[in-house]
Amino acid sequence: MITLNDVKNHPQILEFIRQTQASMRALDYTEHGPRHANLVARRARRLAQDVGLSKRMQELAAIGGFCQDMGNFLGRTRHHYWGALLFHQVFQDKMDAKDLVMVVQALANHDKEDMKLTNAVSAIVVIADKSDVHRSRVITRSIKKIKADIHDRVNYAVTKSSLAVDTKKKRIVLKLKIDTNFVPIMEYFEIFTERMSYCRAAADYLGYKFSIVINSFKLL
Repeated sequence: MITLNDVKNHPQILEFIRQTQASMRALDYTEHGPRHANLVARRARRLAQDVGLSKRMQELAAIGGFCQDMGNFLGRTRHHYWGALLFHQVFQDKMDAKDLVMVVQALANHDKEDMKLTNAVSAIVVIADKSDVHRSRVITRSIKKIKADIHDRVNYAVTKSSLAVDTKKKRIVLKLKIDTNFVPIMEYFEIFTERMSYCRAAADYLGYKFSIVINSFKLL
């Protein structure tokens, strides 16, 4: 069976991610390269484990997390579809059909206003991806440029980000530490309200509630 290590060592997948990072850099957009891919894969695997998914589902969640943004080099606005098609093209003759479809669905559904979740892997990937907000995602090193762009500003203000699962209270909690001297907390919600609604829908699908704690204050 195809594993995350197989995917991470596949030359085409790695090139898709490298070219995505180059495209995002050219657009002066936040980081979508190896750092993001590896973090989302790790976060997806851990989240899948914490909510009690099987070992194979954990592996598929990690694979989906690693690949979810790799279609960006073909176009930002439809990158979730491009990524799904590319993954299918690469692994269609190498992967069990059910596993393949589950990962393809996860990639296609992770960034859509009208996303329709049909499996737990898709829900896991949504939360793992959308919860990655941190200053290390800011590509530019010019403070002047960072302050001029609200996406960069908000990401740069987040100095610590973690995701935790409370199985007793059935909550998935995103914990952030934000430098409020750099941005007010309200700016975070201006940018990430839509993303957090995706996370809430995904958590609901898993039978959990999604919460946000910023600077030790519970906001959701």
